[in-house]
Amino acid sequence: MKKIRYGVAMSLDGFIAGPNGEADWIVADPEVDFAEIWSRFDTLLMGRRTYEAAVARLGEKSMDGMKVVVVSRTLKAADHPNVTLIHELDREQIQALRVVTGKEKSGKDIWLMGGGALFRSLFDMGLVDMVEVSIMPVVLGKGIPMLPPPAQQAGLKLVSHKIYRSGIVSLGYEVQR
Repeated sequence: MKKIRYGVAMSLDGFIAGPNGEADWIVADPEVDFAEIWSRFDTLLMGRRTYEAAVARLGEKSMDGMKVVVVSRTLKAADHPNVTLIHELDREQIQALRVVTGKEKSGKDIWLMGGGALFRSLFDMGLVDMVEVSIMPVVLGKGIPMLPPPAQQAGLKLVSHKIYRSGIVSLGYEVQR
């Protein structure tokens, strides 16, 4: 079964975006091997705002070769033919994404990208297996929190860490159930 791994950049004070969704504070570090990171996944799972920001910043071509799943009540399938839309967050639909079938080429993991509210919903459902946070060397003071309240308490086990010369600290935690 595929793991759902929440991967996100966060300020030292716990924000994943500025008050208006800004991400210009995220440090670009040449030491970070994005090709290696992307190679771990075959599915991208995100909310509408994260999807729209990714398309605006990187274009749809940046997601080629990936199954893209967007949780949105407002996007229309006709406008996004290469995207699987989930209109109502449902445990069974998310669980179905995790199952590797014989016709699939890969059993790589699912990257839950950005979106604190979506993360909280899936976390509360017990569907997040890993939390991978890259802490940026910045304090924002306000913005969109990584885990908006209310959230359930859960234990985490540190399974990876890396410190970059730029000041980024990447931490990988396995969710304990």
